[in-house]
Amino acid sequence: MVSRSYSMGLYGLDAFIVSVEADISVGLPGFDVVGLPDTAVKESRDRVRSAMKNCGFQFPVHKITVNLGPADKRKEGPIYDLPLWVALMKASGQLDAELEDSVFIGELSLTGEARPVKGILPMAIKAKEAGFQKLYVPEANSAEGVVVEGLAVYPVKNLESLAMHLTGRAEIRPAAAKPDVRQNSIPLPDFSEVRGQNEAKRALEIAAAGGHNVLLIGPPGSGKSMLAKRIPSILPDMTFGETIETTKIHSIAGTIPNGASLITSRPFRSPHHTVSPAGLSGGGNIPHPGEISLAHNGVLFLDELPEFSRSAMEVLRQPIEDGKVTISRVNGTISYPCAVMLVAAMNPCPCGYFGHPTKPCTCSSNAVSRYLSRVSGPLLDRLDLHIEVPPVEFDEISSQEKAESSSIIKERVNAARMLQNERFKGTPVTCNARITPDMLHEVCRLSDSGRELLKKAFEKLGLSARAYDRILKVSRTIADLDKSGEIEPRHVAEAVQYRSLDRKYWTKEL
Repeated sequence: MVSRSYSMGLYGLDAFIVSVEADISVGLPGFDVVGLPDTAVKESRDRVRSAMKNCGFQFPVHKITVNLGPADKRKEGPIYDLPLWVALMKASGQLDAELEDSVFIGELSLTGEARPVKGILPMAIKAKEAGFQKLYVPEANSAEGVVVEGLAVYPVKNLESLAMHLTGRAEIRPAAAKPDVRQNSIPLPDFSEVRGQNEAKRALEIAAAGGHNVLLIGPPGSGKSMLAKRIPSILPDMTFGETIETTKIHSIAGTIPNGASLITSRPFRSPHHTVSPAGLSGGGNIPHPGEISLAHNGVLFLDELPEFSRSAMEVLRQPIEDGKVTISRVNGTISYPCAVMLVAAMNPCPCGYFGHPTKPCTCSSNAVSRYLSRVSGPLLDRLDLHIEVPPVEFDEISSQEKAESSSIIKERVNAARMLQNERFKGTPVTCNARITPDMLHEVCRLSDSGRELLKKAFEKLGLSARAYDRILKVSRTIADLDKSGEIEPRHVAEAVQYRSLDRKYWTKEL
């Protein structure tokens, strides 16, 4: 007898319907799974067999063939345990229920407990689009599934409760949607705790308002990492679209906190400098998101930038420009979004004191040159703001005066981002840093005096075309913070000043 249940599969961010067909026929006992299963899927045979026996169900001692269709798409992970059990129960006559409108996703323990799996949100969205009305998932994944409206999500605790529900003996109530709480459960570090560094704080406010990439450079102990780790406290609130995009990526990666429905805070990822290029961009036989995609709509912080391998740094260049990372494998090509705000921090030399006002640098000029040359010109050109973080003076660090809090800074950032949301409504652009070339001159309107100032800076500093575009975008953000419709000379002057450190440090003669 042949029976069928439905499940889902994942390829990148896209989900697809999987038909789980079970055939029980006369012959020598055996259990074969076909349809391009990976090792985890093949191991479902043993998990399902033990779960059925330990829960009091009869495992059919016949020739069993299970087909996962479509057979030309690779299936991976333990998510097919639950639909395989349903198909076997129907094929063996132990379950009589019409389940054409239902999708089953979940891993089983040997005792029949339903264990959580990855990727529930994109699969739930696809199930709704395909016309399914019911989704059965492990209890721990139910909060993630209820995000999709119009789909009844049933939290499955174990096989006994699911069998009683499907046979009408005891109902499992659909999971209820939780209220959207846009607050961090863990308090974020606050900018009020940082003494001094007002220029750096101003630059980071501009970066947060427009989503611009930042380089922080200064001696050890000047507060570069301290400043960077406080950026999440001033980032603008996420739109609903950004929330769904971010949650889908973290759902696939399995990094959503237990019981959470959505990722409502912008991600902050800080990989160690030993991370591999594949760790940043993503990889695997069926590629999974890397750090740059997990930071989508948030911050990717690279501390001690020159310590990263050259190949790891260079893998960032194209994704930073395009806002997506494309990974090609034999099985196909996958693109993940990665619209990140890249924040990098570094010392100016191996000892850290090159250019320090009081402490002498112990490095040779060649050592300084080699250290700085680890950051390539093309990567440096993609960083919109170059911020020098000088050592803090005693009077500043010992001051009892309370610095401006993150909440006050965030109000200004949110106001500027609201202007951008209104400006880019109906377009794929989300912030000033993502302005496309065709929109640049229409959106970044310069006053006559502002254009004249930018022309002088372009000619005197020998700026590249990319640097010109990025100065325009930063000027637009500064004008938004100033609530100015037109970009004035003061906005251009401030933006230009953030492109000067490469001329102080990255020179041929040190």
